[in-house]
Amino acid sequence: MGATKTDHFTDSQNQIAKMAKALGHPARIAIIEYLMKVNQCICGDIVNELPLAQPTVSQHLKELKNAGIIKGSIEGNSICYCIDENAVSLLNSYFSNILQTVIKGNCC
Repeated sequence: MGATKTDHFTDSQNQIAKMAKALGHPARIAIIEYLMKVNQCICGDIVNELPLAQPTVSQHLKELKNAGIIKGSIEGNSICYCIDENAVSLLNSYFSNILQTVIKGNCC
């Protein structure tokens, strides 16, 4: 079997791309903003905050979790979600490097 297109890029490039893709939907941005506001929550709480059906919210949570942006722990019958600090640190470092390049004038 041949190599996939992602095999031509570094693990770091693939990880950043996966996170960026997960952030590419306004519902997911709204979920992250809600998680920042409450610092953690249960899935049902998120459903009450968004104009989306529970299965849709669950799918968005799954995408964010698969990208490593959020993490969840099971508490009884509920799942508590929070933002993964390692993912935020990685994204912050990546975008800080871009910003420093632009500030230094190393751009066209």
